[in-house]
Amino acid sequence: MKEISQYGKSALLERLNAQFDFARDSTLAVGNRAFASSPDGENAQIVATGLFVEGIHFNPVYTPLKHLAYKTVTSVVSDIIAMNGRPLRLAVSLAVSSRFGVEELETLYGGFRAACLDYELELAGNDLVSSTSGMTVSLACTGEARPDELRSPAGAQTNDLVCISGSLGAACMGLQILERERRIFESSPGTQPKLDGYDYVLRRQLHPAARSDMRELFASTGATPSAMIALDEGLSAGILQICRRSGTGARIYIEKIPIAAETFAVCEELNYDAVAAAMNGGDDFELLFTVPLSCYEKIRNLGGFEIIGHIVAPELGAHIVTPEGAEIEL
Repeated sequence: MKEISQYGKSALLERLNAQFDFARDSTLAVGNRAFASSPDGENAQIVATGLFVEGIHFNPVYTPLKHLAYKTVTSVVSDIIAMNGRPLRLAVSLAVSSRFGVEELETLYGGFRAACLDYELELAGNDLVSSTSGMTVSLACTGEARPDELRSPAGAQTNDLVCISGSLGAACMGLQILERERRIFESSPGTQPKLDGYDYVLRRQLHPAARSDMRELFASTGATPSAMIALDEGLSAGILQICRRSGTGARIYIEKIPIAAETFAVCEELNYDAVAAAMNGGDDFELLFTVPLSCYEKIRNLGGFEIIGHIVAPELGAHIVTPEGAEIEL
């Protein structure tokens, strides 16, 4: 029997999905955790799902319930946005143990409400079941887009520019700070956490925001992405997903990867490699997208994103390029 650990997440899902026939006329695009269909031939309907398990995706020791709710909604909203869609409705399902009281669930729902207000979502349904341990949050978000506007990780072409909507690695370093303070507290109960000066990385970890502004930027410039994905598992996973789905390779330049000064400072303090945080950290929810080279003049003077590489032929593979010109396979 093969162990699940032998596979990465994407490779395992590809193996499991091989049992199904996805070639339906009404399915227009498939994203990372989302899909779009247009059974009525008009606006495409997008559905994104997310599952968040205590002890795997969040630790209640340092994750306020209101922030947890907001972050989970940000995750599924980001998947709608990554398909160039407009999020509309949210459905929430919870499994909770008797460890949680009514007031705590009200706090959690306060986070859902705040996210719904910020992202202009309607809470269209919810469910609640008991659990023998901890909490699990399951979300479904729906949205829409015109069929010609839809995007997915597939669609990148050779010579396309690879772009990122904002800085990376901060959420990873926020998590490192929280984990450090958790370990100190467990070894010395009663110790107050030292969180002053880490506002930026903690906010990016606990209270991230979806990049809903990018849809307007694409529309205003006419530089619509050829492929796009929301980064919840790091830049490396995002690039590989686009390459696999598009049948291409890529070259990403280390010196072009946007990493905030605050993130660099925490990396230096903790002796953590900043590029590793950006490539593999996750939870940044920035948009990774490709645009045709012909759009370069339209976008080169715009702010709000960075060009970090380009798409190459599939036989060249996916690599990160050091300032010295060395190529490291992703």
